[in-house]
Amino acid sequence: MIERIGTGTRMSRIVKHNGVAYLCGQVGDGTTVAEQTRDGLARVDALLDQAGSSREGMLQAVIWLADMADFDAMNAVWDAWVPQGHAPARACGEAKLASPDLKFEIIVTAACD
Repeated sequence: MIERIGTGTRMSRIVKHNGVAYLCGQVGDGTTVAEQTRDGLARVDALLDQAGSSREGMLQAVIWLADMADFDAMNAVWDAWVPQGHAPARACGEAKLASPDLKFEIIVTAACD
């Protein structure tokens, strides 16, 4: 069975199937990549909780930066947020994001109840 949460015309905020939660991409507010990363990860926390999961349940994270020059600043926030011993498989690349103000976007997949 597939469960969709927060479904609109274009997308669902969460899709759950066979014990896995797929979260829609999350961005954050702020002017710096660190601020946007911190806020985006707080939004991931809220979705993980809604999906019946947590940071410890993360399986994979795909991170997009508008500029790879922000890699170290983003990683400083990421490293403090990820629980030790529970880092997911992760990729990080540079991409043109939906708005010129965006510096960070993340897509998370997690094990769930």
